[in-house]
Amino acid sequence: MRYRTPLLRGASIALLAVASACTQAIPSPVSTAVAASPPPAETLPRITVHRDAYCGCCHLWVEHLRKEGFEVDDRVEDDMGRVKQRLGIAPAHASCHTAEVGGYVVEGHVPASDIRRLLRERPRLHGLVLPGMPMGSPGMEVEGVDAEAYTVLAVGHDGTTSTYARHRP
Repeated sequence: MRYRTPLLRGASIALLAVASACTQAIPSPVSTAVAASPPPAETLPRITVHRDAYCGCCHLWVEHLRKEGFEVDDRVEDDMGRVKQRLGIAPAHASCHTAEVGGYVVEGHVPASDIRRLLRERPRLHGLVLPGMPMGSPGMEVEGVDAEAYTVLAVGHDGTTSTYARHRP
């Protein structure tokens, strides 16, 4: 298929990548920066990840956590809506998987470095959320598609949010 302008070609590639990212049958390679990170020296608590069996990117995020030194309890769930409701994840903050670690909730493709910081600092929060599925976040790396900037939000016990970390490609 030929495109008349580079903009249409780029937009088509990005749309195709987003549409296929969560249904990938073969995991895409983890970026060199993530793969080269040494496992943390500190002892990390076990993290429980709740995910849908039919999502193609959740297992990639689980792999990211394991490479970063987390021991993961990977739980395939029949009803993620019920899990999110039980753990207090607002629909506006939802992504494809939800985790529990050290008394906190972590929603979406939050980098392990942010989770490590959360566990080290122990702020009075409900947890961290990365709504949606930003391209380039851990588990959402797609070869040939540029990563985008994204912001991880801290969620208070009252549901309010604030910026926790900004990530740029």
